[in-house]
Amino acid sequence: MIPYKSDVEAIDAFVDKYKLLTTEIGKVIVGQDDVVKSVLICIFSKGHALLVGVPGLAKTLLVNTISRSLGLTYSRIQFTPDLMPSDILGTEILDENRRFRFVKGPVFANIILADEINRTPPKTQSALLEAMQEKAVTVAGESHHLEEPFFVLATQNPIEQEGTYPLPEAQLDRFMFNIWLDYPTYEQEINVVKNTTSEKSAVPGVVISGEEITYFQNLIRRIPVTDNVYEYAVKVAARTRPNTPMAHEWANKYLTWGAGPRASQYLIIGAKCHAAIHGKYSPDIEDVQAVAASILRHRIVRNYKSEAEGITVKMIVDELLK
Repeated sequence: MIPYKSDVEAIDAFVDKYKLLTTEIGKVIVGQDDVVKSVLICIFSKGHALLVGVPGLAKTLLVNTISRSLGLTYSRIQFTPDLMPSDILGTEILDENRRFRFVKGPVFANIILADEINRTPPKTQSALLEAMQEKAVTVAGESHHLEEPFFVLATQNPIEQEGTYPLPEAQLDRFMFNIWLDYPTYEQEINVVKNTTSEKSAVPGVVISGEEITYFQNLIRRIPVTDNVYEYAVKVAARTRPNTPMAHEWANKYLTWGAGPRASQYLIIGAKCHAAIHGKYSPDIEDVQAVAASILRHRIVRNYKSEAEGITVKMIVDELLK
């Protein structure tokens, strides 16, 4: 791929690619525009996403469709209580020459769908941690690097909690976004039923290559940010931390723990990408606010008082952003 003459020209090209991507994805995925937008922001920000929604809302189809449009390899891992770390990372086998040979697991793909990640014990959940953070896995003392771009989309069922292992806060913090997937509207559901109960089936076209994705990921990092936007992003994260000098009164009243510095970093990176897909060459405070809810909702821990008074995470985040 020939590099663009300037970052301004590259951002303009990025906007065109983003529009083409949403068009191709829209051939298969009806509605869920905000969800598609959030997933794409995660990918171009080099982040990972946790998708929370009840069964039957096309989470698997969404990831499969996006991977096809991006021209990337895709693996789906169904997490179960008996899943072992080697089932994800791979294992060493003794070949016919009596030599150990490493057989790669499903984590060696560009896009990983970790389906119902809270169904498996912490030992297996943690097998993804190194892959998500370091873009590498270690098996039998040897490190194996993953091909970039690399993106993990994990799903959780919010209503079925029997036999599940809730993700620890340290692992939740590795996810850039917590994306809520809601029911489609009445009109959207009619279109879904029409599209999925007929003979025809739409196939998205490949819009962008892995090389171009890596280029645009690096472009997002180069986008300049003014000091007032940096200050606002850090202030938003600081307002969530109870019993600290900048804590919001709701944080002191309703939270046990607030967001750490990684939230501030993701607020800036997410704001850069949000600005770029809208054709802006630098993010403003509105771009930070646009991504804040998805970044903060899984990084704050409510206390008993908030649960007793029916104060939800959404209500707290909305109040903190005022």
